[in-house]
Amino acid sequence: MTKILRYRTAAFLLSGALILTACSKKSDTPAEKAAAAAVPGAPPGGAADVAVKDAPASDVKESNDLVEFAYSYPSEAAQIPKLAAWLDNDRATKRDALVTAARRDQDAAKKEGFPYRAHSHLQKWQRVTTTRRFVSLSAEIDTYMGGAHGMQSFDALLWDRNHARQIKPLDMFTSGEAFDKAVNDDLCAAIERAKAAKGIEWVRGDDPFGKCPSASAQTVWLGSSDGRYLDRLTIAIGPYEIGPYAEGSYKINLPMSAAIVKAVKPDFARDFLPTK
Repeated sequence: MTKILRYRTAAFLLSGALILTACSKKSDTPAEKAAAAAVPGAPPGGAADVAVKDAPASDVKESNDLVEFAYSYPSEAAQIPKLAAWLDNDRATKRDALVTAARRDQDAAKKEGFPYRAHSHLQKWQRVTTTRRFVSLSAEIDTYMGGAHGMQSFDALLWDRNHARQIKPLDMFTSGEAFDKAVNDDLCAAIERAKAAKGIEWVRGDDPFGKCPSASAQTVWLGSSDGRYLDRLTIAIGPYEIGPYAEGSYKINLPMSAAIVKAVKPDFARDFLPTK
């Protein structure tokens, strides 16, 4: 009888252990959750790109006598922890630089006896598109550092889900020269049309504003019409690049030509679709 009781006790404990093991398996470790959430077919690095569902957009604002600061990014970026961390760090870096410069100029204004004008940095990231592999973001940046007028500039980034990393649009091409060769004819023609729409005749020549800029030296935004392929292209050109400040900036939409797609690196070729 004693042996039977020992056997039943051992069997019960073993059964309990198996049940506990099966139950505990439902609570996957962070690494297992990451692996389960990785993009199907992605390399191991993609496992780190675990989306945080329903993460809200970020919008930080600050306004006082010293500075005006604003920095925002959309929920699509907030849902990717590594990307959100990079954007938060970029925001902190931009704010620190703004405050440092503002305090320096405020002290100088007091010493020289002239009024200080609050410096500003206003940056807004927006979603251009989201595909299976990429989140494409564009940024418009308005700054003022106490001069006669402010300045506008642009930025762009892509989040590659397959490798859980941030890249610049031009990183997808074999070289800046190859990108320019594929884009510049269309860009120059489009600039001429954009200026004509403003009633401005563009006289091509050696004049500082008469030269067609290199596309690779501008800000490139990549978009998608179907959420599957990158088939849209915008070149953002800031003031003073192709005209005086009063002329403002330009956002030039271009066709995704076969020549552009041909200049894409092999790793990204299947993510593009020519429309011309």
